[in-house]
Amino acid sequence: MRLVLLASTAVIAPFSLVAASPALAQTDQRAAAATGQDSPQQTQAQAAASTYDSGEIVVTARKREETLLDVPIAATAITGTVLENRGITSVREAAALTPGLNINSDGAGRAFVAIRGVGVTLVQTVQPGVGLFIDGVYQPNTSYLNNPLLDVERIEVLRGPQGTLYGKNTLGGAINVITRQPGNELEARVIGSYAGPDDSWLLSGSIGGPIVKDVLAVRVAASHRQQDGFLRNTVIGGDANPFNTDSVNATIRFTPGETTRLTIKGAYDWVDGVNTPYARVTGPTDYSRNVQFNTPNRVTFRYKDANARLEQDLGDSTLTLIGAYNERTSRVADGEGDFGPVDFVRSRGGDVLRTRTAEARLDSKWSDTVSSLVGLFYSRETFDAASTTTIVPIARSVPQTSATKADTYAAFGTLFWKPNGDYEVALGLRYDHEDRTADGTVGGAAVPQAAIKSDQWEPRITVTRHWDPEFMTYASISRGYRGGGFNAPTAPTRTYKGDSAWVYEAGAKYASADRRSSLSAALFYSDYRDYIGLNSIAPSSAGGLVTVDLNAGDVASYGIEVEGFFKPVPAWTISGGLTVMHARLTDSSPYTAITRRRLSSDRLTFQPDVFGNISSDYTIPLASERSITLSAGLTGKSKRLAATLNETTPTLLDGYILGNASATYRVGAVEVGAFVNNLFNTRYFESYIEKTTLLLAGINFPGAPASDLGIIGDLRRYGVRASIRF
Repeated sequence: MRLVLLASTAVIAPFSLVAASPALAQTDQRAAAATGQDSPQQTQAQAAASTYDSGEIVVTARKREETLLDVPIAATAITGTVLENRGITSVREAAALTPGLNINSDGAGRAFVAIRGVGVTLVQTVQPGVGLFIDGVYQPNTSYLNNPLLDVERIEVLRGPQGTLYGKNTLGGAINVITRQPGNELEARVIGSYAGPDDSWLLSGSIGGPIVKDVLAVRVAASHRQQDGFLRNTVIGGDANPFNTDSVNATIRFTPGETTRLTIKGAYDWVDGVNTPYARVTGPTDYSRNVQFNTPNRVTFRYKDANARLEQDLGDSTLTLIGAYNERTSRVADGEGDFGPVDFVRSRGGDVLRTRTAEARLDSKWSDTVSSLVGLFYSRETFDAASTTTIVPIARSVPQTSATKADTYAAFGTLFWKPNGDYEVALGLRYDHEDRTADGTVGGAAVPQAAIKSDQWEPRITVTRHWDPEFMTYASISRGYRGGGFNAPTAPTRTYKGDSAWVYEAGAKYASADRRSSLSAALFYSDYRDYIGLNSIAPSSAGGLVTVDLNAGDVASYGIEVEGFFKPVPAWTISGGLTVMHARLTDSSPYTAITRRRLSSDRLTFQPDVFGNISSDYTIPLASERSITLSAGLTGKSKRLAATLNETTPTLLDGYILGNASATYRVGAVEVGAFVNNLFNTRYFESYIEKTTLLLAGINFPGAPASDLGIIGDLRRYGVRASIRF
């Protein structure tokens, strides 16, 4: 049995009691996965960080259980235990622990995401370029990245195109959030934390266990999170960026026999926050906290999710059927439209995004050397929106509606061939067909319908060599694709096509036999075509200007990722990850042709050249199953390009490093700790818009001239955390 501990699970630790995910003996892991419970080895590893880990990390990155050392993909797995101990409550926050993954946000309803600079998604009207999944079920919108994580077993992040294995739009990679499943043992967890100075607190809990042993089990989880934020509204007073969420989910697992498993899950999230709380700033070193809005600019989101999964063993094959319904409803009662103290533009409205997906997979073993995974995928998305924009000084209101429908059909498959115990060759292919239409009205008048149809082939080939039980290498070539979309009817281009990337990757993974050290690294080159990751302002057919999403040109992205893990002594863990990347536009002539403007930089918006993390955890064992763990960590990003339409001078945001520290006392199943985030109170921008955008849009008033806009990241928080598991 190969015994490994990979760095890709080891970069997750500054606040955890164990720096890396507890590694388990493979037999116990797979039994635990079947019941949704931790194995005895895992429980023991979590209770004593002073002992070496003693087994393998099992993930489902390729839709089958494998150790991370066996997976020829650049992958990171972050366990739920680490997320809880570190106080991470969203995928956006967890991104700092994952090489290659870059996420930032400018409001409760938007998140900007890319992997290795590929799949950049800046606004919700553009389809995600990084596939988002919960328990393998596709999520159609990046706003989920801000939503609360609840009762999570682990997060798996796969870098590079994953279309031969996952739902859709995995151009840059895939993020799969895997929740805890009910099993045969009664289990309950309660976690609470409080931090200041912005009254940030969290309370969550879960309980699961059998109704009929070996046949029927149930798990229920709920959480509440709220915080005031660090921004202040200086016009109407109060907090400018509060965030309040409530979440609940329930899972039923039915196992009528040894060969059949049915899992049904439902979830509901209430999210109340603020959209785009930008402060007016004088430049990229003016870290103002003062937002000058005439309204609270609050937005509410309601997320509903229901899905069912049926797994049927058919001898040497396993058939999996998945059906899901996802709904996101948003509403803005009184929104800010001009980002300034002059009450000029206001907006109100709402939208509903409904997604229905169905998937069938057949995983077959044909012989000791050949196996296959084939599948079909279908999704239907409908998006209905209505809004009214009011020009306050002249009391003129312009209502508009939009309705988008999209059907995606896909077939995918991978053939795995192992000619001997050392080599594996995987050949994959995906076919995508998408039909997308858009209708709408402006001022009560209907606009012409727009339509997009696309057919795409996405191949993948991977060759893996296991040199010995501790070392493997792989090389892969793959193509990823993301669907296109629509602009306003008055834009110079009504539609934009999807973007795609050919990705070339070579990697290596090593873990010492005693698991005191491990290292993984990957070299990558992405030939990224028809890049959608910019939006701009262009001449409108009705006069004036209009905002457009567009294919801005071609991009080359290349670099290296490294993750490492080392235990100098059993009680001390050092871990970290680093990405060094060069992602640049190589041809921006399509952008100029549409907008009649030029770009001031070939950089990609908000994408750093260097980012990474390092952490250290030291556990002091005490008597009677007690221990104290001291943890510290750093995360950081280098300079990034702000959102800018300036044609001559690019605006670059300073790089930054954030420090974190904690001390945790454990006795049995109870943990109590104190922590501080952003230890040095570092000031940095989460998002930034250079003022040319406002000038082109005509937002430039006497007494409130156009200025740059920025949202600072969270400042120093310090607090306490406690948890109990029984």
